[in-house]
Amino acid sequence: MNQKVHDIAEKHFRKNYDQLGKREQNVAQHLAERTHVSSNVAEDHFEPMTVGQRLADRVAAFGGSWTFISIFAAILFIWIILNSFVLIIYRDSFDPYPYILLNLFLSMLAAIQAPIIMMSQNRQNYKDRVNAEHDYEVNLKAELEIMTLHEKIDELKEKQWAGLLTMQQEQLALLSKLLSGLDKK
Repeated sequence: MNQKVHDIAEKHFRKNYDQLGKREQNVAQHLAERTHVSSNVAEDHFEPMTVGQRLADRVAAFGGSWTFISIFAAILFIWIILNSFVLIIYRDSFDPYPYILLNLFLSMLAAIQAPIIMMSQNRQNYKDRVNAEHDYEVNLKAELEIMTLHEKIDELKEKQWAGLLTMQQEQLALLSKLLSGLDKK
């Protein structure tokens, strides 16, 4: 491994490179190479979705929308009105009052919809975790770069102070020569 990477690990993390985690090693390498760590995570880290995954996303998006709630409420309302109307007119209905058939359909819908939505949420959790890890790397590198800039500014300031001190000493020496020359006259 490059000595510069090991030096960066020692300086910024106060650990040996081999003791660092995967993300910290990645950041140390990017710092040593002076390359950026940010990337488009959506394109770089995710493989194309399967048909089932795309379908799960669509079902989850539709199942969690106001459109679905409105359609669902309308169907329930129509079912109840139609069933009640048939019951009133013919004294018999296809699904009498506690609406057992409707409850069966609702249970089946929930049984099918819940795992599909969970699949979509699991994949979204994975994407969020990858994004969070990437954000951590970017933030860590930015923090280390800022620390490096502070060190460089402090170093420049110290050099500037040393230069000013040297200049002041030279001016004092010239001034004392000038004063000693005036005293002799």
